[in-house]
Amino acid sequence: MNIFEQKIVFMGTPAFAANILRGLFDAGYHIVAVVTQPDKEVGRKRELRPSETKKMALQLNIPVLTPARIKEEYEEVLSYDPDLIITAAYGQFIPSAVLDYPRFGCINAHGSLLPKYRGGAPIQRAIINGENETGVSIMYMVKKMDAGDILMSRSIPIMIDDTNTTMFSKLSDLSLEMLQDLLPKLFSGDVETRKQNEEEATFAYNLEKEIEHIRFDEEVKTVYDHIRGLLDEPGAYFVCKGKKYKMEKVFFEKAEDSRPSTFIGLEKDYLRIDCIGGFIKVYQIRPEGKNSMDARSFHNGNGRNMKGETLE
Repeated sequence: MNIFEQKIVFMGTPAFAANILRGLFDAGYHIVAVVTQPDKEVGRKRELRPSETKKMALQLNIPVLTPARIKEEYEEVLSYDPDLIITAAYGQFIPSAVLDYPRFGCINAHGSLLPKYRGGAPIQRAIINGENETGVSIMYMVKKMDAGDILMSRSIPIMIDDTNTTMFSKLSDLSLEMLQDLLPKLFSGDVETRKQNEEEATFAYNLEKEIEHIRFDEEVKTVYDHIRGLLDEPGAYFVCKGKKYKMEKVFFEKAEDSRPSTFIGLEKDYLRIDCIGGFIKVYQIRPEGKNSMDARSFHNGNGRNMKGETLE
């Protein structure tokens, strides 16, 4: 059978996955169905919003399945009789009945250099932890989280100005490139795998809400990594006088004369917030309940009254 006749079910949810889906479709692969998370309620009106992968699938006229619990609602997935299942940031554990069905197995494109950073937030955690590189691992899926044999792994650097958003984009593109290299070999049986070293495994669990609150009583590079690992989603904020201020564009600078946890105020085109050994430069900020604004606009409003304040 021609490789482009093999039936593929694709499973994914965010833009990271939607980009991969588009690339595989454009390359000519036969995507018979897409499985993604159910539409989410957003905003005060609790309007339903489809996932980025669902939107892409509908644009490509591919059937979409949105089981709330795939452990219990998998029969429709199997009705498409897939030869291969590809997952990328899907967001649910997949039952053995699905994992064991396709003759070419189930493979997952994971945004880390496994066995490091298994789990749901590998890209964010790598940046927050100050890693200098990360990558993508494509592995066979097993019941244990991200523990299957690795088919392919490639690394890329994390640049000093990279954020969660930029790395998601880079790693999505890398995942697509790797899958395009891998799939012809997989369908022809010309693949080798390597087992993961369990002793080297680390975990990147989903982000807890509390991690979005930034404190400035640590070394400046540590604080910067924490912030940029959360940009643009879910975001990072500080608290001053009981109000939240979300930082949307930042950098850092080292300095000896810093006053940790102090809002220094406007300098040039940024707001200065001191940490240990330096300061964070905030170029774009969003006060709670207000629109995003640049540093000077903020300073001309609330910012003047915050100068010298200790942040909570």
